[in-house]
Amino acid sequence: MKIKLCHLYPDLLDLYGDRGNIMALSARAHWRGLDLEVQRVSLGEKIDFQSLDILFIGGGSDREQNILVQDLMDRVDDFKAAIEDGLVVLTICGGYQLLGKYYQTAEGRNIPGLGILDLWTVAGTNRLIGNVVIDLDIEDLSTGSDCVRLSTLVGFENHSGRTYLGNNLKPLGKVIHGHGNNGEDYGEGMRYKNVFGTYLHGPLLPKNPHFADLLLRLAMERRGQTEPLSLLDDELEELAHQTVLQRIIGKM
Repeated sequence: MKIKLCHLYPDLLDLYGDRGNIMALSARAHWRGLDLEVQRVSLGEKIDFQSLDILFIGGGSDREQNILVQDLMDRVDDFKAAIEDGLVVLTICGGYQLLGKYYQTAEGRNIPGLGILDLWTVAGTNRLIGNVVIDLDIEDLSTGSDCVRLSTLVGFENHSGRTYLGNNLKPLGKVIHGHGNNGEDYGEGMRYKNVFGTYLHGPLLPKNPHFADLLLRLAMERRGQTEPLSLLDDELEELAHQTVLQRIIGKM
């Protein structure tokens, strides 16, 4: 089976090694004999959202976000239609904020977002930095024979923006350690249909193979492939996850 993945703005949005998420997805697909094609699209280049299976948007600064909103605004209806049709989307930090209504700067100026999702971000007076552990709230992880033994995500956050979710959105999970979306409500990240947003850098997926597999499985199911993913020998990946988890929790 062929899976088409688009890495959107790889030259502008790649804070803290976010492109490692593409490497993790590619490797885990290849190990299963899946044909994962990676398309890289930047400013002004054409993109057919309906032809994609997975879309990835990494993190960047406020400056990049303003430029990218202008580039995507003419295609926002197509992007939104693909999301409603089940397109799998992973967004990190600035890419996550991009999907919302606006980003309010420290000076009180609103940078418009794409307005696809009911979320908004307000700049804080200090940065939220450090390792993060969240308890996942995703039922999909426990379905099928490719179920995993991990129920947490680990990563690293570094953001001044405080993101708030509207009533129709739910967080990825509850913060066990770290700050999360805003340091106030104990929520981290967001999920809407097959769209995921998070502040976890590091990159996210090599440390959390179960989450990478969830994205692959959702993409396959959207194309009508209902067979569960074949199991991989994730002993080293899970050991790395648990080691990070223990080191973080041990400092609490």
